[in-house]
Amino acid sequence: MKHSIKKIFKNLSLFLFGVSLFAGISFLITIDNANSHIKINNLNNQKNIVFTLLNLPKNSMEIVLIELNGKSKQLNIEIEKLRTLYSYNFIEKYLFSNSKEYLSELDELASLSVSFSKEASLYYEKESLNGSETKEELEKKASLLTAKIDSIVLKAFTYNQAKFDIHKNIALLAFILILAGFIWYKKRLETIYKDLEFLFHINYENHTIFSEEVGAISLRIQKKPVVISDQTMIDPVTEINNLKGLSNSYTQKRGMKDENFTSLSILEIDNFSITNKAYSQELTQAILKKIAYVISLHEQVADVIARTDYNQFTIILSRAKKEESFTEIDNIRKSISELKMSSPELGEIKITLSGGHIIKPNNLSLEEAILQAKKVLRHAQENGKNRISQVKDLAQSEL
Repeated sequence: MKHSIKKIFKNLSLFLFGVSLFAGISFLITIDNANSHIKINNLNNQKNIVFTLLNLPKNSMEIVLIELNGKSKQLNIEIEKLRTLYSYNFIEKYLFSNSKEYLSELDELASLSVSFSKEASLYYEKESLNGSETKEELEKKASLLTAKIDSIVLKAFTYNQAKFDIHKNIALLAFILILAGFIWYKKRLETIYKDLEFLFHINYENHTIFSEEVGAISLRIQKKPVVISDQTMIDPVTEINNLKGLSNSYTQKRGMKDENFTSLSILEIDNFSITNKAYSQELTQAILKKIAYVISLHEQVADVIARTDYNQFTIILSRAKKEESFTEIDNIRKSISELKMSSPELGEIKITLSGGHIIKPNNLSLEEAILQAKKVLRHAQENGKNRISQVKDLAQSEL
């Protein structure tokens, strides 16, 4: 079974997108981890500030009060930093959904901090007046504040452990998937490269083609110009088979791809009757040669193409799937409709084809298949031209 390079590279693009997505998630996780460490340091710093405020030196009460105000403000700033940091704690915020709990704790921490700062201010102001104020109430407030800080730190460690477990599992899964994807696509890319080497050093005995595209190209490379000595089998204008040559070539090639489906299509140039005097003989022959050339670009080793009437071409294709042959015939029609032809007298000329396409059963003779394809061709012409009709289209119209 051959594989499509286009599909492989499309899946590879999705794989690389997934790797990039994981890299982005890893970056966010790194920010989250960094914020967790900053959070712990912030809380420890708050404890140090509380300890400092409990033990301010009393050499100069003016300096003590200045330092008290500064440290109290710093304590509030540290709490606000925790609120800002939480905006980037993606896992806690979105996975653990602890926003309400955490912000409530910060509000309580802020309230205890304000209460402690007021008590500290009251204590040192009284100390500056009579020097006999007791520290008992201040130490009580400090104990409540540090207990709350310790509680938040403990919860932070618990969440960090849970986040670490998640990070570990994600990293392990990602490593396994990326490693598997790397090995999978490495093998496929190496095989595709071998296919390309095969095209460069054609060796049909030692290489099994892996990709559909290289398989199609190799069939075209294998095509050898058939030199027919009998000129009665060649159309003199297009230099491809005529009706006699079609029959002869089909007889020679019919056994080359026994497992494939054989299709027969008759294409007729729209509005190109032999009685049409609009085109000169020179222009007519140029159009026929151009059409024959486009058709020959799609010819593979087991195919047969011929000009079988004034404005008709017969194409016999051998393909692994029925749909492939119809798609290729329709691609031929589209390619020819895009041809740029012109003449000084008529200007730009639009060339279109109508076609009748059938899948030829093995028990149907070539002559009978041609008659059937012509019948389907007439259906295409009667329904707007510039289209390829199939047997099923004809059957539907007859219902």
